[in-house]
Amino acid sequence: MALTLLLTLVFILSVCLLLYAAVALIQDRRFFTTAPKDIQAVAQDHPERFRGARSLGWKLVIISLFAMVGAFVYAGWDGVKNGFSFWQHWLRFAVMLYLWKAFDIVCLDWLLLTKSHFFQHYYPETEGCAGYHSFGFNRKEQLIRLAVFPFVAALMALVSMWIGGQL
Repeated sequence: MALTLLLTLVFILSVCLLLYAAVALIQDRRFFTTAPKDIQAVAQDHPERFRGARSLGWKLVIISLFAMVGAFVYAGWDGVKNGFSFWQHWLRFAVMLYLWKAFDIVCLDWLLLTKSHFFQHYYPETEGCAGYHSFGFNRKEQLIRLAVFPFVAALMALVSMWIGGQL
């Protein structure tokens, strides 16, 4: 279980790095597709904060994506190496997905979006948007993800076992 929690932490930190790189360094409003509609409407593209900021941002995005995928790949490989059953694999992946989603809802959607002024710092034109006060604006999408996660965990468990020659 300790490895599962560690890999979840790696995944969560990678998501944070990805978010920072996209918002603070790349600063392309196309990354706002999951934000409330009023924020999307007023967000504008910004010039580079410093020379090479976008390049650095894209490099950090690539690193974070590799780390995110790597956390799940390593979780599956470790499970195969330790002879996990389907249900042990499934539980590991389900725990990782649901802990990430809990972090996403509490820390990213609630704290970062509605309390911190993180986005307003980098996109000052969005200051005063009602979307910053609408925690739960993406409730439907979150509920869909929560409902799909058991199936995603099952698929990852099957793929891990298949690649590991356990099927």
